[in-house]
Amino acid sequence: MTLPEQLLLSDLLRRRVRCNQGIDHGAGLLGWMHPPVHRLLGWVSKPSAFGTRRLVWRLNQLRGLTDQEALVLGEPVETDPATLERLPTLLDAALLGTDNQLLGVVADANVELRSGLILDYLVARSDPRLPGSSRWLLSPERIVDQQPGQVMTALQGLDDLPLARASVRQEFLRRSRRWREQFEEVGGRFEERLEGWLEEPPWQDPDPLEPNARRDDLPLNRLDEEEDWDDQEAWGEPVREVSAPPRRRTGSERRRPFDADPLEPEDPWI
Repeated sequence: MTLPEQLLLSDLLRRRVRCNQGIDHGAGLLGWMHPPVHRLLGWVSKPSAFGTRRLVWRLNQLRGLTDQEALVLGEPVETDPATLERLPTLLDAALLGTDNQLLGVVADANVELRSGLILDYLVARSDPRLPGSSRWLLSPERIVDQQPGQVMTALQGLDDLPLARASVRQEFLRRSRRWREQFEEVGGRFEERLEGWLEEPPWQDPDPLEPNARRDDLPLNRLDEEEDWDDQEAWGEPVREVSAPPRRRTGSERRRPFDADPLEPEDPWI
C-alpha cells in the first residue's frame, strides 16, 4: 500500500493505529516532533480510554493508511503522560507578530512522510477546535524565534500569509469584495459610455423640400398625398360606383298584370 507524499498531522492523529498482528492500539493523541529543525519524528496513541499507558510510534513505522486506520509495523515504545508533557512541540503555541501582538494559534502541520520534514504550519485565528475555521500557511522560514508555547514572527497580520482554507465567513467576505469590485468596474464602463453618448451632437431632421431627401425622411402627410396621387395616375380615372343587380321577380309577380295596383292583394281565384 503506497503512502501519500504529504499528510496533515491532524489526518494522521484521527486514525486508529493497527499493527501487523491486527491489534488495535487506539487513536492518535499527539505528535512527537523536534522543533529546532521543524521535523516530525513520530506520534503517540492512547490504547485505553481510562488507563495512563501511552504508546509512541516512529514515523518510519507507518506502512499504510485507510479511511479509519493507520497501519504500522513493529513494536511501539511505552511511556506515561508525565513524560509526554516534557516533549517540546510548536503545536497549540501562540503566534506573535511585530510588537508581540497575538495573531493566532499554531493548529496543524503539513508533513512530508518520507523524511518527516514539516513543510508548513497551519495557523488558526481563533480556537482551532472550532469546525470550519480558517487556516493560514506559515512556512518555517518566516519564524524568527521560538520558545515553549510561543512562536515569534515579523508579520503585520494573518493577511500576509497565504490562505489554505477559508471559513464560511471568510469566503463570504472574499466573494463580496470580488463582487463589489466587478460591480464598480461595470459601473465605470457604463458611466463612460453614457458620457460619450451625451457629448455626441443631436440628430437633425432632414428638410423635406430638399431634392436629395430620402423617402423615409418625409413627413407622414406628404407620404399620404404622394400615395393618393400615384393611385390616380395608375387608374387614369376615378372609380365608378357599381349598382346592385336587379332583383329577380317571383312567379306571382310575373302573373300580376302590369296595370294592377301593387298594394291590392292578389285574387286567389284568378
